[in-house]
Amino acid sequence: MTGDAPLVSFTGVARFYGEGGGLVRALAGVDLTIGRGEFIAIMGPSGSGKSTAMNIIGCLDRPTGGSFRFLGVEVNGLTQDQRALLRRNFIGFVFQGFNLLNRTTAIENVELPLIYRGMGRHERRERAMEALHLVGLDGREHHTPGELSGGQQQRVAIARAIVTDPLLLLADEPTGNLDSARSQEIMELIARLNEERGITVVMVTHEPDMAAHAHRIIRFVDGHIASDEQKEAA
Repeated sequence: MTGDAPLVSFTGVARFYGEGGGLVRALAGVDLTIGRGEFIAIMGPSGSGKSTAMNIIGCLDRPTGGSFRFLGVEVNGLTQDQRALLRRNFIGFVFQGFNLLNRTTAIENVELPLIYRGMGRHERRERAMEALHLVGLDGREHHTPGELSGGQQQRVAIARAIVTDPLLLLADEPTGNLDSARSQEIMELIARLNEERGITVVMVTHEPDMAAHAHRIIRFVDGHIASDEQKEAA
């Protein structure tokens, strides 16, 4: 991988579903560059292409056409196993629904990505404890999701996403299931991880208040980028 290459680069990326009269152009030739350390909010109405773009960036979907490069490597040419390794080693995911294992403690949920990496029990326990500390959950490591509030569950999910020290954090409506106070707490946490640890953040959101935490806001409409605005530094 090329060290000075953009983290993510789309050139004419298209994604079509169906065929004939049922053809849906979810992405219709998108050009996009994301540099290391950015904090980007992706917005747009339902069906605009924002989630499709995120799924391609996360190597969960493949473009129908165009070029998608991650650190200079053409992802379209990778095998399924290589794409899985890219996800495992470079990308963390946070979802609206938390996606935690209900009968598993917080620390065991956070350890899961490290188990997939084959890391030994002692080292992964230390890494998981550090991640839970970073998200402010000291003393909650042995609680199951049912014993935690919604905000605390999302903190566990964020700890799980960052325990591998990823270059990129993809957050899909991370505050969609939270009240306004917990939403602000989670956004402040994500912003801090971006600022202090240099993790690139790409977040899909419908909420302008949440998008305001980002440094750059990209709006999708009908499979195209309608606007790409960089916030001025305070």
